[in-house]
Amino acid sequence: MTTAATFGIVGSGYRAQLLVSVAQRIPEQLTLVGAAVHRPESVEEVAKNWRVPTYLSPEELLRRTRPDFVLTCVPRSVNAAIVSTLVEMGAHVLTETPPALDLAAMRSLWNAVGARQLVQVAEQYHLYPGHVARHEVVRRGLVGQPTSVQVSSTHGYHAVSLMRRFLGAHFEPVTVSASTFTSPLVDPMTRKGWTDDESEKEARTTLAVLDFGGGASGLYDFTDNQSRNQLRHRRIVVRASRGEISGDSVVRLAGPRTILRSPLVRSQLGYDLNLDGYDSENITFEGRAVWQNSFIGSRFMDDEIADAAIMAATASWAKDEGPAPYPLAEGCQDHLVALAIDEAAMTGTKAVTRIEAWGNAE
Repeated sequence: MTTAATFGIVGSGYRAQLLVSVAQRIPEQLTLVGAAVHRPESVEEVAKNWRVPTYLSPEELLRRTRPDFVLTCVPRSVNAAIVSTLVEMGAHVLTETPPALDLAAMRSLWNAVGARQLVQVAEQYHLYPGHVARHEVVRRGLVGQPTSVQVSSTHGYHAVSLMRRFLGAHFEPVTVSASTFTSPLVDPMTRKGWTDDESEKEARTTLAVLDFGGGASGLYDFTDNQSRNQLRHRRIVVRASRGEISGDSVVRLAGPRTILRSPLVRSQLGYDLNLDGYDSENITFEGRAVWQNSFIGSRFMDDEIADAAIMAATASWAKDEGPAPYPLAEGCQDHLVALAIDEAAMTGTKAVTRIEAWGNAE
C-alpha cells in the first residue's frame, strides 16, 4: 500500500488555509508535516489550527521536516525568491499562482530554477469537474478540431490556462487586443461572504481577443469580482470544426445529415433516497463517463476537488510515481499571456508575446 506523501507549506493566508483544509480531508494521500510563517505572532495560531510544527523560514522548515514537496502560498512579490531558495536546497515545489510578480521576475525565476524541473504550479481551474468533462469531449475528437474558446468566469492566468488547454496551445506568440468598460453592478458577495450591500457600484469589465495563431482564438470577458458575484453567469464556449460545447450542452455532427444535441450530465449523490452521502459522483456524455470523482466520501465542492487533484498529482510526481501535473513553464506562459491582456487593456494597442526561455526549453 502506498504511503501518504508528506508536504510542508510556506504561508498561512486564505489560499493556504483552504489547501491545508483539503489535504487534511484526504489523509491517506497527503500529510502536512510543518509550516513556515513570516510573522512571529502567527506561529502559535498556525500551530494550534493545523496541529503541526511551525518555523520562521522556509529553509528551517525544509531542514527540519524533509517533506516530499513544499507548497508555497505567499504574495507573488516574494514567491519567486522563496521558490528559488527551496529548489536550491533540492526540494520539489508546488507554487501557488502566479509563480512570480511580472515578466522580469518570471524570466529571473526561470533562469534560476527552470533547468532543475523541480517546480509545479497549483493551477487548478482546468481540473474542475465540468472543465475536465468538456476537455474529454474535445480530446475524444467528438466535436472535431477546437478553434475558439470563450471564457467568462475567472480572471487572468486562470482563464488563459483554460483557453490554452482546450485549444492545445503551447508557447507560441500570442497577439492580444483588449478594451475595458465601467458600468454599475451590485456586488452581493466577496471572499468574506455576503456583503448585505445592495447598492450599485462601478465595476470594470475587460474584454480581450487573443490570437494564438493557426486560426485559434480566445475571447476573454471578465468583470471585477465575477468569480464570486452570483449575479453574473459563468460562461465557457469551445467552438470546433464539427461542433460546439456551450456550458453543459454539446452540439455535434455525428454522421451524414445527423446533428446531435446532448448534455453533459452530472450524477449527484445524496438526493431523495440515495443514501450514499452527498457527493458529485461523475459526469457522463451520451452514456459514457467523461469525469469521475477520485475523492468520493470527502464531500468536496468543485474547487476543492480541483485543489485535491493538483496536490495529489504533485505528490505522485514528487515521489516519482506519476507525471508532472503542471510544470513551471505552463504557469509562466499563462501569466505571460495574462500580462499581455492587462497591457493591451491599459494602452489600447495590441500586445504581442514572444517565445520565452521556458517555451524554448520544451
